[in-house]
Amino acid sequence: MKLYVMRHGPAEDFATSGRDFDRALTTSGKERVTHVAHALVKACEAPRAIVSSPLVRARQTAELVAPFASDSKTVVIDESLAPGGDCAAFVRSHATRGSRRLMVVGHEPDLSELIAELLESAFEQDMQKAMVVGLRLSGEGPAELRFVLEPKGLLSTRA
Repeated sequence: MKLYVMRHGPAEDFATSGRDFDRALTTSGKERVTHVAHALVKACEAPRAIVSSPLVRARQTAELVAPFASDSKTVVIDESLAPGGDCAAFVRSHATRGSRRLMVVGHEPDLSELIAELLESAFEQDMQKAMVVGLRLSGEGPAELRFVLEPKGLLSTRA
């Protein structure tokens, strides 16, 4: 399975509701996410399906990428991707079901922890906002790091 792990784009510091859950993407955050989505398509790395944390900034990020997805243009929301959720169990369940080209959109530090768990080694990069890490999961053993798409320097190939 090709897995795309994406951190939400840059968001406002405070929501008018006062709740962290409601923090929305900034205008520049939306632009950055759209730029990253274009870069994924250009690199022939568009996801087929997208699953997001329910928090507003992650959901908005996923909704901006969805039009670039090769199959489903809808975003599935899953509590497992909310801060403190069990991202790894979610990803492993999709891998065993034969999912292909799945993107998960979530938050730090959960995403770095997910990547390290799947790689079975430390993930030393700073997970920037709107960054995408491409992995390949196959049956048993550690995942393979395929690429890191850094929104400020775009597509640094690793394999």
